[in-house]
Amino acid sequence: MQSRISLIIIICAAIAIAGCMGTQNPPVTPTPTSGTSTTTSPTGGSLVPSPTDTMPANSAVSVTVGEKEYTGNILVTFDGGKGQINVQRIDVKLTRFDGSVYSTTLGKNKGDEVVLEGTRGEGGSRGQPDRIEVWVAMNNGQTYKIIDVLREYRTRG
Repeated sequence: MQSRISLIIIICAAIAIAGCMGTQNPPVTPTPTSGTSTTTSPTGGSLVPSPTDTMPANSAVSVTVGEKEYTGNILVTFDGGKGQINVQRIDVKLTRFDGSVYSTTLGKNKGDEVVLEGTRGEGGSRGQPDRIEVWVAMNNGQTYKIIDVLREYRTRG
């Protein structure tokens, strides 16, 4: 009987430790802090993507902007690259369909990510688009706009 109780305690402890060790990234709603600014334009931000810059091959880095989920969330991930060591800052700007503009900073380590809270649709298969722009500032003072895309709302089905 004592061995069964000990075994149950060990299993419960292992489950508790495993639950505490996992990493879970909850959606981030950009809020004004020292590294993040939030602005809302009365006429709305532009939802028209513009051309992006091409980084030199020896200092190129990659950022992935995921599809907009049915919840309206958009995952932005830093993928690294040859120039990762020279990255000073990665800025991400979300222009929502309603005209509000949110800016945040993405980490400089490969795998760093941020979840942006985009506009959620109204039940149709396609809905309001949101614009995501990504700028990478390098240690040499150069800043490159590497991404400027629209993400539209998709429903589950």
